[in-house]
Amino acid sequence: MASANLDCLIADQHISALEGMIGAFPRRLLVREADRMRARALLVEAGFGGELRPE
Repeated sequence: MASANLDCLIADQHISALEGMIGAFPRRLLVREADRMRARALLVEAGFGGELRPE
């Protein structure tokens, strides 16, 4: 996201680490609404499309 000049916030990163990364509290990547489509396209391009929630 940084190389594409998109600001983002990784939410739930600390709770995810505390619970041992078993997936009960997945991390969330938050972006501005105006950047949503571009961010989704970048994540799909990077191979993370399967991790995205359906629109």
